[in-house]
Amino acid sequence: MSKQNLVTPSAEGIAASVKATKGKGLPPVHKWNPPFCGDLDMRIARDGTWYYLGTPIGRFELVRLFSSILRKDDDKYFLVTPVEKVGITVDDAPFVAVDFESEGEGEAQTLTFHTHVGDQAIAGPDHPIRVIRDPETGEPSPYVLVRANLEALIDRKSFYRLVDLGAHHDGWFGLWSLGQFFPIIPSSELEGL
Repeated sequence: MSKQNLVTPSAEGIAASVKATKGKGLPPVHKWNPPFCGDLDMRIARDGTWYYLGTPIGRFELVRLFSSILRKDDDKYFLVTPVEKVGITVDDAPFVAVDFESEGEGEAQTLTFHTHVGDQAIAGPDHPIRVIRDPETGEPSPYVLVRANLEALIDRKSFYRLVDLGAHHDGWFGLWSLGQFFPIIPSSELEGL
Protein backbone atom coordinates (compact mmCIF):
# COMPACT_ATOMS: atom_id res chain seq x y z
CA MET A 1 0.00 0.00 0.00
CA SER A 2 1.48 3.36 -0.97
CA LYS A 3 1.93 6.17 1.51
CA GLN A 4 -0.73 8.21 -0.34
CA ASN A 5 -3.32 5.51 0.33
CA LEU A 6 -2.46 5.65 4.02
CA VAL A 7 -2.77 9.44 4.19
CA THR A 8 -6.29 9.72 2.86
CA PRO A 9 -9.37 7.66 2.24
CA SER A 10 -9.08 6.04 -1.18
CA ALA A 11 -9.27 8.07 -4.35
CA GLU A 12 -12.38 6.04 -5.22
CA GLY A 13 -14.03 7.09 -1.95
CA ILE A 14 -13.12 10.76 -2.37
CA ALA A 15 -14.36 10.77 -5.98
CA ALA A 16 -17.64 9.18 -4.90
CA SER A 17 -18.02 11.83 -2.18
CA VAL A 18 -17.49 14.67 -4.61
CA LYS A 19 -19.87 13.11 -7.14
CA ALA A 20 -22.54 12.68 -4.43
CA THR A 21 -22.65 16.43 -3.83
CA LYS A 22 -23.35 17.17 -7.50
CA GLY A 23 -21.61 20.50 -6.88
CA LYS A 24 -24.20 21.52 -4.28
CA GLY A 25 -22.83 21.86 -0.78
CA LEU A 26 -21.56 19.12 1.48
CA PRO A 27 -21.62 15.38 0.78
CA PRO A 28 -24.55 13.56 2.45
CA VAL A 29 -22.31 11.62 4.88
CA HIS A 30 -25.27 11.09 7.23
CA LYS A 31 -26.87 8.82 4.60
CA TRP A 32 -23.82 6.63 4.02
CA ASN A 33 -23.16 3.42 5.93
CA PRO A 34 -19.93 2.00 4.46
CA PRO A 35 -17.78 -0.61 6.21
CA PHE A 36 -15.37 0.54 8.91
CA CYS A 37 -11.83 0.25 7.55
CA GLY A 38 -9.84 1.07 10.70
CA ASP A 39 -8.30 4.14 12.28
CA LEU A 40 -5.95 6.63 10.66
CA ASP A 41 -3.15 8.36 12.54
CA MET A 42 -4.97 11.63 11.88
CA ARG A 43 -5.79 14.16 14.58
CA ILE A 44 -7.53 17.51 14.80
CA ALA A 45 -5.93 19.62 17.54
CA ARG A 46 -7.90 22.00 19.77
CA ASP A 47 -6.73 24.94 17.65
CA GLY A 48 -8.22 23.34 14.50
CA THR A 49 -4.92 22.15 13.00
CA TRP A 50 -5.20 18.81 11.21
CA TYR A 51 -2.26 16.40 11.66
CA TYR A 52 -1.30 13.21 9.86
CA LEU A 53 1.41 11.06 11.47
CA GLY A 54 2.20 13.98 13.77
CA THR A 55 2.79 16.44 10.91
CA PRO A 56 0.42 19.35 10.22
CA ILE A 57 -1.51 19.11 6.96
CA GLY A 58 -0.56 22.39 5.33
CA ARG A 59 -2.87 22.46 2.32
CA PHE A 60 -6.13 24.25 3.12
CA GLU A 61 -7.91 22.57 0.19
CA LEU A 62 -7.12 19.12 1.60
CA VAL A 63 -8.23 20.08 5.12
CA ARG A 64 -11.44 21.55 3.67
CA LEU A 65 -12.07 18.34 1.71
CA PHE A 66 -11.54 16.16 4.78
CA SER A 67 -13.76 18.44 6.88
CA SER A 68 -16.57 17.99 4.34
CA ILE A 69 -16.62 14.20 4.87
CA LEU A 70 -16.31 14.33 8.66
CA ARG A 71 -19.00 12.69 10.77
CA LYS A 72 -19.48 12.10 14.49
CA ASP A 73 -21.20 8.91 15.62
CA ASP A 74 -21.71 8.76 19.39
CA ASP A 75 -18.41 10.13 20.74
CA LYS A 76 -16.21 9.04 17.81
CA TYR A 77 -15.18 10.90 14.69
CA PHE A 78 -14.88 9.42 11.21
CA LEU A 79 -14.04 10.40 7.66
CA VAL A 80 -16.85 8.83 5.63
CA THR A 81 -17.21 8.19 1.92
CA PRO A 82 -19.79 6.01 0.16
CA VAL A 83 -17.29 3.11 0.17
CA GLU A 84 -15.32 3.41 3.42
CA LYS A 85 -15.28 4.81 6.94
CA VAL A 86 -12.07 5.53 8.89
CA GLY A 87 -11.65 6.75 12.44
CA ILE A 88 -9.71 9.87 13.41
CA THR A 89 -8.93 11.61 16.71
CA VAL A 90 -10.37 15.00 17.65
CA ASP A 91 -8.86 16.68 20.73
CA ASP A 92 -11.83 18.95 21.45
CA ALA A 93 -14.13 20.14 18.67
CA PRO A 94 -13.39 19.50 14.99
CA PHE A 95 -13.86 23.13 13.98
CA VAL A 96 -12.88 26.54 15.31
CA ALA A 97 -15.17 29.54 14.94
CA VAL A 98 -12.63 32.22 14.06
CA ASP A 99 -15.05 35.11 13.51
CA PHE A 100 -18.70 36.11 13.64
CA GLU A 101 -21.03 38.85 12.47
CA SER A 102 -23.81 40.37 14.52
CA GLU A 103 -26.93 42.02 13.16
CA GLY A 104 -29.67 43.62 15.25
CA GLU A 105 -29.85 43.94 19.03
CA GLY A 106 -31.37 42.14 22.00
CA GLU A 107 -33.86 39.41 21.13
CA ALA A 108 -33.73 40.47 17.46
CA GLN A 109 -29.95 39.87 17.30
CA THR A 110 -28.56 37.35 14.81
CA LEU A 111 -25.07 35.87 15.23
CA THR A 112 -23.43 34.27 12.19
CA PHE A 113 -20.26 32.28 12.89
CA HIS A 114 -17.47 31.50 10.41
CA THR A 115 -15.16 28.51 10.89
CA HIS A 116 -11.53 28.05 9.95
CA VAL A 117 -12.58 25.65 7.15
CA GLY A 118 -15.14 27.97 5.57
CA ASP A 119 -18.39 26.80 7.15
CA GLN A 120 -21.04 29.23 8.41
CA ALA A 121 -23.59 28.70 11.15
CA ILE A 122 -26.30 31.12 12.29
CA ALA A 123 -26.77 30.58 16.03
CA GLY A 124 -30.33 29.62 16.87
CA PRO A 125 -32.46 26.53 17.48
CA ASP A 126 -30.61 24.51 14.81
CA HIS A 127 -27.16 25.83 15.77
CA PRO A 128 -27.10 26.30 19.55
CA ILE A 129 -24.31 27.94 21.51
CA ARG A 130 -23.15 26.20 24.67
CA VAL A 131 -20.48 27.04 27.21
CA ILE A 132 -18.66 24.52 29.38
CA ARG A 133 -16.62 25.78 32.31
CA ASP A 134 -13.55 23.99 33.58
CA PRO A 135 -14.47 22.69 37.06
CA GLU A 136 -11.09 23.67 38.53
CA THR A 137 -10.31 27.00 36.87
CA GLY A 138 -13.77 28.18 35.81
CA GLU A 139 -12.30 28.90 32.36
CA PRO A 140 -15.11 28.91 29.75
CA SER A 141 -15.03 26.85 26.56
CA PRO A 142 -17.76 28.15 24.22
CA TYR A 143 -19.07 26.12 21.27
CA VAL A 144 -21.54 26.53 18.43
CA LEU A 145 -23.07 23.59 16.58
CA VAL A 146 -22.04 23.80 12.93
CA ARG A 147 -23.70 20.71 11.48
CA ALA A 148 -24.92 17.22 12.49
CA ASN A 149 -23.15 16.68 15.84
CA LEU A 150 -20.10 18.71 14.76
CA GLU A 151 -19.26 21.74 16.85
CA ALA A 152 -16.85 24.62 16.55
CA LEU A 153 -14.90 25.90 19.52
CA ILE A 154 -15.40 29.68 19.52
CA ASP A 155 -11.94 31.25 19.59
CA ARG A 156 -10.96 33.57 22.43
CA LYS A 157 -11.07 36.86 20.50
CA SER A 158 -14.56 36.07 19.19
CA PHE A 159 -15.76 35.03 22.64
CA TYR A 160 -14.57 38.33 24.15
CA ARG A 161 -16.47 40.19 21.42
CA LEU A 162 -19.56 38.05 22.14
CA VAL A 163 -19.42 38.92 25.83
CA ASP A 164 -19.66 42.59 24.85
CA LEU A 165 -22.99 41.73 23.15
CA GLY A 166 -24.28 39.75 26.14
CA ALA A 167 -27.44 40.47 28.12
CA HIS A 168 -29.09 39.35 31.35
CA HIS A 169 -32.20 37.17 31.06
CA ASP A 170 -33.95 34.99 33.66
CA GLY A 171 -30.99 35.07 36.05
CA TRP A 172 -28.39 34.35 33.38
CA PHE A 173 -25.90 36.37 31.40
CA GLY A 174 -25.82 35.15 27.80
CA LEU A 175 -26.47 35.80 24.14
CA TRP A 176 -29.51 36.23 21.93
CA SER A 177 -29.63 34.95 18.36
CA LEU A 178 -32.69 34.24 16.19
CA GLY A 179 -34.93 34.92 19.19
CA GLN A 180 -33.28 32.25 21.35
CA PHE A 181 -31.28 32.98 24.51
CA PHE A 182 -28.07 31.03 25.13
CA PRO A 183 -26.89 31.18 28.76
CA ILE A 184 -23.19 31.65 29.47
CA ILE A 185 -22.92 32.20 33.23
CA PRO A 186 -25.38 32.80 36.08
CA SER A 187 -25.80 36.54 36.57
CA SER A 188 -25.01 36.15 40.28
CA GLU A 189 -21.59 34.64 39.48
CA LEU A 190 -20.83 37.35 36.94
CA GLU A 191 -21.44 40.05 39.52
CA GLY A 192 -18.82 38.44 41.76
CA LEU A 193 -16.10 38.57 39.10
